[in-house]
Amino acid sequence: MRLKNCHNYHDFRKLAQKKLPSPIFNYIDGAADDEITYKRNTDAFSEVDLIPNVLAGVAQVDMSTTIFGKKIDMPLYCAPTALQRLFHFEGERAVAKAAEKFGTMFGVSSLGTVSVEEIDSLISTPKLFQFYFHKDRGLNSNMLARAREANFDVLALTVDTITGGNRERDLRTGFTIPPKLTVAGFLSFLTNPMWGINYVTKPKFELPHLKDHVVAGTSAVTSIGEYFSEMLDQSMSWDDAEKLCSEWGGHFALKGVMSVEDAKRAIDIGCTGIMVSNHGGRQLDGSCAPFDQLSDIVDAVGDKIDVICEGGIQRGTHVLKALASGAKACSGGRLYLYALAGAGQLGVERALGNLRTEIERDMKLMGCKSISELNRSHLRFRGK
Repeated sequence: MRLKNCHNYHDFRKLAQKKLPSPIFNYIDGAADDEITYKRNTDAFSEVDLIPNVLAGVAQVDMSTTIFGKKIDMPLYCAPTALQRLFHFEGERAVAKAAEKFGTMFGVSSLGTVSVEEIDSLISTPKLFQFYFHKDRGLNSNMLARAREANFDVLALTVDTITGGNRERDLRTGFTIPPKLTVAGFLSFLTNPMWGINYVTKPKFELPHLKDHVVAGTSAVTSIGEYFSEMLDQSMSWDDAEKLCSEWGGHFALKGVMSVEDAKRAIDIGCTGIMVSNHGGRQLDGSCAPFDQLSDIVDAVGDKIDVICEGGIQRGTHVLKALASGAKACSGGRLYLYALAGAGQLGVERALGNLRTEIERDMKLMGCKSISELNRSHLRFRGK
């Protein structure tokens, strides 16, 4: 598998599997428990059919949308994901530059491997900082201040990691941060020598937002599940979220909302957006898919707050189905992480380019000249 032969999500996944040691690949690829929700996130889109219109004069289509007060050129952005320099030595630098090339937003994680300051110096495209609420209040204050000073447009508080999900693939492969060799994973690292060479010869892997405050994941080995369970504040409440929103003072979102009740309450505490998301199926297995919940949440709050559909997006048609259901935009992680792992910035650009081409073509086939023309008259929900 070569980059030029990557035409869809599954092709990039195969390329990533070829390039990465097994523990690293399975960290991206895996999810919680039996991975039922992970699979459901994409399957949910298959249960809704598109109803196109014809003779609509679609020589030109406008794929832009506005979220958090910022116009983006396509209705899909790069969701924040942790540890990107583990997958490719360019990490967030590559994804940020690719996002800017396509005029879309880029999200940076608290567990990112390139600092918010450097990202600010690299790109001018809209930027979102994913905030993990730690027990260490000094760390929380420091991250908030750094994101503000680095001109980030949105702060998104992740609310679905109150404890670590049961990611059994990571247990089997021995995945940790920083990586450590195990007997099970040794052969995999040997058969992917370029990953190891880059890991050793490129600038040191670190977590720049955390390194001066915590040792877990920086100088001390941990798993993601252990990090969430031990370092994040399990007493986090709506009062904490409201206070954080007030302290930030700008566009503020909750990432990981899955119920109508929580979506309504997000408005009450001052949020300007929510990400309907289940963390890629990596937390609570057996929960419903974001697309399953999207219509009900949009009906309840869509006229008051930006609703983002995040999870399971693999095709341009998935994006159109979410938009027709009322989402302002979509976002995803694996859809660009496999491409990053396979080919760095060029891979991410190809993945975003493929999806942009699909969205444009599918809008024309739907008879829609702009995102605003998509609505539920274009959808048929099976069994309803």
